[in-house]
Amino acid sequence: MKQVRYGLLVLILLLTACAPQFGQSPEETVIDETQDEAQQETAIIPKYNLSEESYRVLIDSNLSQARGVITNQIANRVDIDELEEGLRRHSTDVYNPETYYFQEGQYLTKDILYSWLERYDEDSDPLGLNPEINESGDPVENEKENPKYLSHILEQNYLTKSDGEVMELSGISIGIAMKSVYRFQTEIGGPYYYEEIPEDEMMKEANELAGEIVQRIRETEGLEDVPIMLAVYREASQSSLVPGSFVAKTNIAGDSSSVGDWQKIDEEYVLFTSSKGENNYPETWATIVDFEADISSYFPNYVSVIGKGFFREGQLYNLEIDIPVAFYGKAELIGFTQYVYGLVVAAFPNNYKLEINITSGDKVEALIVRDAGEEEGFVHIYH
Repeated sequence: MKQVRYGLLVLILLLTACAPQFGQSPEETVIDETQDEAQQETAIIPKYNLSEESYRVLIDSNLSQARGVITNQIANRVDIDELEEGLRRHSTDVYNPETYYFQEGQYLTKDILYSWLERYDEDSDPLGLNPEINESGDPVENEKENPKYLSHILEQNYLTKSDGEVMELSGISIGIAMKSVYRFQTEIGGPYYYEEIPEDEMMKEANELAGEIVQRIRETEGLEDVPIMLAVYREASQSSLVPGSFVAKTNIAGDSSSVGDWQKIDEEYVLFTSSKGENNYPETWATIVDFEADISSYFPNYVSVIGKGFFREGQLYNLEIDIPVAFYGKAELIGFTQYVYGLVVAAFPNNYKLEINITSGDKVEALIVRDAGEEEGFVHIYH
C-alpha cells in the first residue's frame, strides 16, 4: 500500500483528576528522519479518548483542505453536525478507535469539491457530478426533472502509528450527502420552488455517483490503494429541527476501485411530540406527553418541551429534551430543576441516554444527563 506518512512528535496530554502538572516536560519521540523534509510534520495526540467510541484527534497544522465548503453546501446546521459526527460513528465499525487516529480530510480540496458538486457541463464544468440541465424549455420543469441530488462529499482520514512514532494513512471515510428536498430558484430574487426526492430515486443516483467518486479517489495521489468506507447520507428539509440520517454504507478494499453491495442503515432522528413520533414510536411519545403535563402542572410559565430522539433499528438510543422557561430567581430555577430530575428518575426508562436542557431565552440554565443503564444522573446548574 502506498502510504502518506507524517513524522510525529508525540506530546502526551496529562489529564488527571488531581492538581494539573503543567510544569512537567512532555514525552518526546524521535522523528522519522527517512521521510522527505516536505512531508514531515509534528503533531500532538491526546493520551485519552473522551469515550470508548471516540477517536483521538490528531492536532497539527493540517486543517481540512475543504474548510467552509460544507457550510456553503448544506443549509441546515443540524445536518452538518450529523453528517460529520455520524460518519465518524459509522467509521468505528471499520477503524477501531483504540488503534486509529482521526484527522480532517487532506485530499479533497475546496477547488476539487466545488468542481465536483456543480452540474455537469461539457464546456464549463466537465467534472460536475450533478445532472446536466437543458437550457431550453420551461426552466422550472427542467429543474424539477433534473434536480441537484448531490450536496456535499465529506472526507475523513484515519491514521495508525507505526514503529518510530510515524503516522500512516490507513483508511478514509467518505460521506455522500444527498438531498431529500431540492430547493431552487430560476432567477435571482425570484420565488423558491421545492421538489421532493423519493429515497429510492435518491439511492439510485447515489449508487451511480459513488462509483464515479471512488474512481476519482483512486486517481488521487496518495489514495491509490487506501481502504475506503463509503456512506450515503439523506438530508432533512432545510427547516427541519432534527437532522436527516445515513441510509446505506459499503467498504471498498485498498486493491479495489469498484463499489459492491450496500449495507442498509436503519436509523433516524424523530421530533417529539410530532405526529411521526406518535405514529411510529407511541410509547416514547406518551412518556414525553406525560412529562410535559407534569411540568405544566408544576410550572405553567413555559412554552413547550421539545424532544429529539435518535433511533437505531427501531430502538431509542438517545433522547434530548429542551425545556424553555422564564425564571425570576435562582431559587426558582433550583427548585424547578430538582422537580424535573425527580420526574426523570421516576418516569423515564434507563435503557437509553437522556439529556435535558433547561433554558431561559437563549441561555442554558441547567443540564440533566443520565447515561443508558444508570439509575441516577448528573445535574448541573449554570452560574
